[in-house]
Amino acid sequence: MITTTDLTKVYRTRDREVTALDGVNLHVAEGEVFGVIGRSGAGKSSLIRCVNLLERPTSGTVTVAGEDLTALAPTGRADGGRPSAALRRARSRIGMIFQHFNLLSSRTVQGNVELPLEILGVPRRDRARRALELLDLVGLADKARVHPGQLSGGQKQRVGIARALAGDPKVLLSDEATSALDPETTRSVLRLLRDLNRELGLTVLLITHEMDVVKSVCDSAALMRGGRVVESGRVDDLLATPGSELAAELFPVGGEPVTAGGTVVDVTFHGSATAQPVISQLARTYNIDISILGAAMDTVSGRQIGRMRIELPGRYEDNVVPIGFLRERGLTVDVPTAADAERLTEEVVK
Repeated sequence: MITTTDLTKVYRTRDREVTALDGVNLHVAEGEVFGVIGRSGAGKSSLIRCVNLLERPTSGTVTVAGEDLTALAPTGRADGGRPSAALRRARSRIGMIFQHFNLLSSRTVQGNVELPLEILGVPRRDRARRALELLDLVGLADKARVHPGQLSGGQKQRVGIARALAGDPKVLLSDEATSALDPETTRSVLRLLRDLNRELGLTVLLITHEMDVVKSVCDSAALMRGGRVVESGRVDDLLATPGSELAAELFPVGGEPVTAGGTVVDVTFHGSATAQPVISQLARTYNIDISILGAAMDTVSGRQIGRMRIELPGRYEDNVVPIGFLRERGLTVDVPTAADAERLTEEVVK
């Protein structure tokens, strides 16, 4: 549904250049919720603005629903940089939710939802009917006649979502839509986005710096750093991939070794393994003492996932069989690299 190919965005000033996107390749499948996560300056906002051509990429292509949007954007200055009619039509099929709501205080809630329909030239009666349908969908049917200043932050964002759906889009873009909300309101807005994804068949691309957002609603995710996508894939696959940076970010299980000669192992439990006493079975089977250095359990897209950092006695070579035991029972086992192991050992010695 959404594909970016070698997408680059360079911002130029008089005395320097800043590369916000550096060859980004991304694919969002139809009907999924895809999260792009990264710290400030990673390039997330530039990416989402390039997807709907609010920012024109320096190079590369953006394809949405099989249409190359970059081919529709003006390249010269003769038109003053205004979007072409073809690009405006393509954008009308892409909804956008903003971090700070961007509602017009002079308009009622219904008037804000009607605004994109006015721009599209929809007759007054039809746009009023559509706006009321959407407000009912987001749970604000009783707020149609009030103004945004009378709403809570969560209600304002729901109006923003209703407005984004006015043009009956197939794609919904969310630019840090929950970062200005409290945790409980964030959860309610995320539930709404997931419900809309399922009920309307929407493809949702959201950017965030909050791992809980990815855990709650995302089918797939990408981790950005320095304008590049360093890792991407389905969340459940990433959690089952040894060495996954995104899995470590989602479940940051810490814990330092308790001995200098032990083997530190990161274990991920998923599926039926989350309900099995695997660690105690391992200790009994091989008559070994196991130190639990850290652990976390959470729900990701409705599925329970657990991560644990343990320490086995002896060097890695002495623990090949116990580690194989864990893998045979469906657990993902990640042994730190030699450099990591050396660093951990030095920390214990200190």
